[in-house]
Amino acid sequence: MKTHIFNKQNSLFNQFIAEIRDKEIQVDPLRFRRNIERMGEILAYEISKELEYQSIDIQTPLGVSHEYVSKENVVIATILRAGLPLHQGVLNYFDSAENCFVSAYRKYNEKGDFDIHIEYISSPSLDDKVVILTDPMLASGASMELAYKAILTKGTPKHIHIASIIASEEGVEYVKNNMPSDKITLWIGAVDKELNDKKYIIPGLGDAGDLAFGTKL
Repeated sequence: MKTHIFNKQNSLFNQFIAEIRDKEIQVDPLRFRRNIERMGEILAYEISKELEYQSIDIQTPLGVSHEYVSKENVVIATILRAGLPLHQGVLNYFDSAENCFVSAYRKYNEKGDFDIHIEYISSPSLDDKVVILTDPMLASGASMELAYKAILTKGTPKHIHIASIIASEEGVEYVKNNMPSDKITLWIGAVDKELNDKKYIIPGLGDAGDLAFGTKL
């Protein structure tokens, strides 16, 4: 599976990662959401390089210009609710894309253990389209796999780009071992080594959904 990890090279992306991790900075939800959105824009730009293009003629006031534009039908798919700022960043660049939303949540039992449940999906047909599946955190990989299976009920995509800001080594390996390598490309901001017993990424950044939108009951 082709995998791109952004913090392996120096770029402005690393500044945004540093800020969303910093417990003193991340308490500002507006700044947190905007940093996630900006990283979504960078991810969208890089993903755009992998698409198929076609030549078109553009009439300017002084003549005709030959330009190359994407010929792909793109759908941006997002795991609610934490994925919304990242979704918006990608949508800022793929502004004519269709959109898909998947609700995945942790259902806890009395022992404190949990299963991932898919409750809701809203999507156009995905047949022969390029899907960009976004979730800021790729922890164990289980919710990503369930979201992937859920969107496949809406059609067979041409290709899927999975975009996350921070992943665990375990999550990356899980996706590689449980999802088709020839149909998926991974785009990851940074990869951390550990998951704790609650399946949060260490050092990670905490709960991205709570930081963006407030704590939930």
